[in-house]
Amino acid sequence: MRKVTAIIVAAGRGKRFGSAKQFAPFREKLILDWAIEAFELHARVDEIILVLPDEKEREKYLSRFDKVSAVVKGGRRRQDSVVHGFESVKAEETKIVLVHDGVRPLVSREVITRVVEEAQRSGAAIPAIPEDDTIKETGEGKVVRTLDRKKLVRVQTPQGFSYEVLEKALRQAQKEGYYGTDEAALVERIGYPVAVVEGELRNIKVTTPADLKIAEALFEK
Repeated sequence: MRKVTAIIVAAGRGKRFGSAKQFAPFREKLILDWAIEAFELHARVDEIILVLPDEKEREKYLSRFDKVSAVVKGGRRRQDSVVHGFESVKAEETKIVLVHDGVRPLVSREVITRVVEEAQRSGAAIPAIPEDDTIKETGEGKVVRTLDRKKLVRVQTPQGFSYEVLEKALRQAQKEGYYGTDEAALVERIGYPVAVVEGELRNIKVTTPADLKIAEALFEK
């Protein structure tokens, strides 16, 4: 049976946070450790590929986590880091590839399960939560229009794809020099439909020190 492989992207330098936020302490562990453990302990995930700023701590992660099969150095931009991680995925052994932000420490087993199951069914799936705020499109300092928030969602990770779909999307983006804000955007560009599954409010991405405080509060719930 072909594997489910998770690529955990944690190669950022943390300019807005003030340091590499994935290595910031959170509840007696590092933010990144929480993210890795969510996939390490999930029965549907077979292997983890970790993408870091460098490979200095390669042996530490390989020895600490049974499912971490490779630790690779990230690229200049997030998408480059995903490509570096994807290059370590074994095509002949892998059915589903998950891509997760290493700074989402509170991802739940249920969210991972929903993404894996939908990706296996349809080939591409992302978790998302409804947008509660009013969103306006602006230009030159003025409102252009108000968007229908009933049609808007906030997208999270992990995002899951069949190996073949993600390979095609990454290859096409590289060929055209296109950088998207997430992997789903690359898949959309090749005309492949992306399914949406239920995400969770607590699956927060830690980008600023304020986000870390929010994560602390969500941890208690």
